[in-house]
Amino acid sequence: MTTRAVPFHCPYCGEEDLEPYEGDPEAADSTAHGGWYCRSCARAFKLKFLGIGVKI
Repeated sequence: MTTRAVPFHCPYCGEEDLEPYEGDPEAADSTAHGGWYCRSCARAFKLKFLGIGVKI
């Protein structure tokens, strides 16, 4: 599955003012690829789907 999971709200402040965040395009490592940026609290975060029925 290659589609991006879309969050409904920021996990830090709860606001819905989100935009896709790809990080610094000139950085060598792309750890922020697939991330989201909250314009309300200026934090970037990333979602990760762990699976269905996965024991954590």
